[in-house]
Amino acid sequence: MDQVEFGLFDWIDRGKTPLHELYEERLRLLEVADSAGFVGYHLAEHHFTPLGMAPSPALFLSAAAQRTKRIRLGPLGYLLPLYNPLRIIEEVCMLDHISNGRLDLGFGRGVSPYELAYFGIDVGESRSIMDESLAVLIEGLTHKRLNHQGKYFQYDDVPMELQPLQQPYPPLWYPTRALDSIKQAGQQGYNCVTIGPADQVRQNVEIYWDTWHAHQPDQGRLNVHVSEPKVGVMRQVLVADTDEEALETAQAAHGDWFHSITKLWHANGDHGPDGHFGWEASVRDQSIIFGSPGKVKEQVEQLLEETGCNYLICAFAWGTLTYEQSLHSMGMFAKKVIPSFAGTKAPIL
Repeated sequence: MDQVEFGLFDWIDRGKTPLHELYEERLRLLEVADSAGFVGYHLAEHHFTPLGMAPSPALFLSAAAQRTKRIRLGPLGYLLPLYNPLRIIEEVCMLDHISNGRLDLGFGRGVSPYELAYFGIDVGESRSIMDESLAVLIEGLTHKRLNHQGKYFQYDDVPMELQPLQQPYPPLWYPTRALDSIKQAGQQGYNCVTIGPADQVRQNVEIYWDTWHAHQPDQGRLNVHVSEPKVGVMRQVLVADTDEEALETAQAAHGDWFHSITKLWHANGDHGPDGHFGWEASVRDQSIIFGSPGKVKEQVEQLLEETGCNYLICAFAWGTLTYEQSLHSMGMFAKKVIPSFAGTKAPIL
């Protein structure tokens, strides 16, 4: 099998642990992951829902940067319509230096119309706001003075006192499953992460690389400094000592995670996400991988063969999984799954 790398995905959903303990447990988990063969930690941004106890990803990632030394860190992603771009420019520069150049810069427009609405953002305008905000962000990261006159933002000769450590700016990441957005990611060369059943992921991966190759000679591609982009898929993962234990543990924790991810939608009488995130759908689509180490290794092999992804980001801490369960699951994956794949390094746990 071709070289593949593994990362971590996280929502920091509430679970049942007191919040101050939840943050500390997650940081301890990251300390272990730092030397366990995982190359990146990607943190989602959500608001006003138990799914996202890190509504300020930069705040948590700055703490994570102090507890880790190797693993790359980044939001996946900043919800750009919710920010003044000047604020993001300054946060990105600070985080890049605080992490000693380990920042991966993910961005998006926000998947939940209800979260956007609380901020007064019309979901119908969120994409155009995101696009303009990204343009301002790149301009500010690459120039000493910021000048921009657009529909949503206007800046006149703003001094940029901070610059990123990574030049010209940290690698850009775009999470999406929409066809138009996949094409945009390929055109610009963004690192891209998607979700969904393996056949849909395969289609997205093929479209990404077709577009990437077609636009590789283009001048002005935003992620041109990344010569080998990662094109990946996200999966929830639970590794236990036996298949039976994994099934029982995963199903119980998944119910609580499902409540978190759908709470705002259900509060608005919207059950649209249920068909994607329910237990039966998750098992059918294999968006959740669980079992003994041998079974999980087989599932990962099949997933990578079917999708053609070169990057798998695994969520090991979700729902009401305890810290001990997540630590054991991640450790088993690092020791007994990761070394099976070509081009990966054995963990130094």
